Order: sequence, then structure tokens, then C-alpha cells
Amino acid sequence: MRHPPEGEELSRRGRLIVLAVCCMSLLIVSLDITALNVALPSLQKDLDADVSGLQWTLDTYTVVLASFLMLAGSTADRVGRRRVFRIGLVVFTAGSVLCALAPGLPWLVCCRALQAVGGSMLNPVAISIITNTFRDPRELARAIGAWGAVVGVSMAVGPLVGGALVHSFGWRSIFWLNLPVGLLALVLTARFVPESRAAHARRLDPVGQLLVIALLGSLTFGIIEGGNEGWGSPLIVGCFAAAACALAGLLVYEPRRPEPLIELGFFRSVPFSGAIGIAVVAFSGMGGFLFLTTLTLQNDQGLSPLAAGLHLLPMAATTMLFSPLSGQLVAHVGARVPLVAAGAAIAASGALLAWREGELTGVSYLLAFVAFGTGFGLVNAPITNTAVTGMPRARAGVAAGLASTGRQVGSALGIAVVGTTLAAGARTAGWWIICGCGVLVLVCGVLTTGSRARASAERTAARFEGTEASGARAR
Repeated sequence: MRHPPEGEELSRRGRLIVLAVCCMSLLIVSLDITALNVALPSLQKDLDADVSGLQWTLDTYTVVLASFLMLAGSTADRVGRRRVFRIGLVVFTAGSVLCALAPGLPWLVCCRALQAVGGSMLNPVAISIITNTFRDPRELARAIGAWGAVVGVSMAVGPLVGGALVHSFGWRSIFWLNLPVGLLALVLTARFVPESRAAHARRLDPVGQLLVIALLGSLTFGIIEGGNEGWGSPLIVGCFAAAACALAGLLVYEPRRPEPLIELGFFRSVPFSGAIGIAVVAFSGMGGFLFLTTLTLQNDQGLSPLAAGLHLLPMAATTMLFSPLSGQLVAHVGARVPLVAAGAAIAASGALLAWREGELTGVSYLLAFVAFGTGFGLVNAPITNTAVTGMPRARAGVAAGLASTGRQVGSALGIAVVGTTLAAGARTAGWWIICGCGVLVLVCGVLTTGSRARASAERTAARFEGTEASGARAR
């Protein structure tokens, strides 16, 4: 099979095919989350799992994914983006098959971790491929808008497909769905995606990688198990202490490395820092929203998986509608307008459901779901665009990895925190948490998109470009 030459300048048709292949990888990773949410009650009954077990089924995936995203992005910049992307497709597809065959909850959680290792090689590498394929800024903004729209597609298709599959074939069929899509993506990648890599190969950072795993793992474990073990128990206190030590270690160790796993210098850019913060809080809202609504619809209101999926359709459809619109807005008026609108819509959705005490029927339910879908659809494109377009293209993999890590960390934290409130019987508090996420998106959107913020981004980009030029002369 012919491989496109490295560095090949693609035609418009070729660029669109590359975009389609990259979006396909995002689809299978995102679809796995949205479809599985609808399957949680069936999985709970089949594997005799409690709320904590359901949280781990979702959060093992997101925590492992978040832990390895930055390593995958920088490795792809070093050894070749197409190569790492193809390996990721193989590992993710194989992990999906093993999840479908898992005999019990512990096996399923372990196989989800393997699946996440493959997934970590897909999304940040795919957005890096897109960034290096689309050179025109406006064309890149539209491509990223299409990329963000895939999240909407997965939300629209995921609950419906997941509900239909669970209703007809059981929850395991959700994982079997990844097999044909993964194989098709592998074939198309080999045929159409050219190889690319950064000019300078970055070194591995094993200490930084271990500190990231320790930080995310201990923090998530502490939040999920705090309700069961007691927030003051030695185990939970020890988890939070370990997370604090890991964070301190990263802040001390990473700036001393010439090529760190986490480029803390990126955070001198106010828009970049804002994009990562917004990714965390927006996806916290999304993770908590899906977890809370699917369990409420099926366990409390007695709906079937398919009916629950249909109830999520208003949210999913508006996400799919507003995601490409957000990309167009970013290209023409910048990130502030979609971010402020997104935060306001998410906050309104959470407040309405809290006021109605989580009533998921009638006009209030419809308004709340449409509002959340609108906000989530608007928020994706400005996050990705801000994170990658202000940085040197040679660092695109690292920047995209940080942005994707923010999303996964947020999703894990949202599931952990809202799931803990649900287990404690405080469902209304969960809706107020989602409202708070929207408020934070709005505030960060205003504070990180002004002229001073843009000036800090320009200074940060110039600093990194100067470092790259000095390194090239030294070599």
C-alpha cells in the first residue's frame, strides 16, 4: 500500500480526507463514552456494580487517557505522527474487543485502561496532524470547528446507538462497535495520511510521566472513594496528600528539564491557560451531566436504554448544531463570544434542573437539555483553537496533548464529584455543581480573551520560537 510522502503538500481533497480520518478517531473515542453512559444501568445489573464501580468503569478510562496524552503527543512529534496514530488505533481496537469479552467488573476496568492507552495516541496526535495539514489560519479554524462538531455527532449518535444496542444485544455490543470503525480508520490512515514530525526530537521524561500518573490517579481515587471510606480516613487523606506532593514535584522538577513532558512555559500565555482551565470545567460539567441524567432516567424514572437515549437527543442535536457554528465564530470574531455564550448556557441548564430538582420531563427538561447542548457545542472549538494556534507548529503535539488532557481530567473529575454527591443522596447538589461549571467558563472566557491576554500569547510564542531557533543553530 502506498504511503503519502513525508512533508507532502496535500490538495484540498487530500486535506479533507485527512480531516475525515482524524475525526473518525475522535468519533470512536467519544462514542465509547457517550454510548457507555446509557449502558450503565444494564452494566450495573449484569455485573452487580455499585455507584463507585460505575464511576471506575468510566474514570479508569479517562484518568489513564489523561495520564498518557502528553506523552503520546510529544512522542508523535518525535517518532512520527502517523506511526503513533496507527499504533493507537490498533491498541484501542484490541482493548475494545477485550472489554466486550470481560467476564466481570475488575476485568472490564483493566481492559478499559488498555483501551485508554490506545485512545491517548489518537486525539492529541490527530489534532496535531490537522494543525500541520491546514496551514491557512481560517481554514484551520474551520477544520477545528468540524473536529469539535464530531463531539456533537458522538453525543447525538452515541445515546441512540448505545440505547438501541443495549436494548437489542446488551452492553457488550457497544465495545464491538469500535472494531469495524477502528479497522476502517487503520486502512484510511495508511492510504491517505502523510507522515510528519517535529524538526527536533524531544527526549522522554519518565519522572514527569510518573508524577502525572500519581497526581491524577490519587486525586480521582480520593474523590470517588471518599464517600465510602470517609473523608477523614487515613487512606483518603493519604491520597490527597500524594496528589499534592505529585503536583509540587511537577512544579519543581519540570522547569528544570530542557525538554519536559509538561511545557509549563505555555502557561505564561493567558489564553492558553484559560483554554486549559475552561476545558477542565466544561468537561467536568459534561461528565457529571451525562452520568447524572442517564442514571436518573433509567434507575429513577424506569426508562429503557433506548428511551433514555431519545431523551438525550435534544442536548445532542444542539451540540451537533452549534459545534461547527462555534468554529465559524472563532474564525471571524475570536474566542470570547462563543465562550461567554457557552458558559451562560451551561450555567442556565444546571440552575434550571436544580430549581426543578432534577425533573427530567416536560418543558423545563427540554429547555435545560437544549441549553446544555448549546453551551457544550460552543465551547469546544475555542478551546482547541486557542491551545494550538498560538504555539509553534513544532510544539503542536505537546500543546494539543495538554488541551486534550484538560478535557479528560475534567470529565474524570466531573464523574467523580457528581457521582459522589449522587451516592450521598444529594442529587440537587450535582445540578448546582454543573451550574458552577458554566459560571466558571463564562468568567474565564471574559478574563482570558482580551488584548492583554493576546499580548501574553504573542510573547510566549515568540519565546518558544526563539528557543527553537537557538537550538537549531546550536545543532
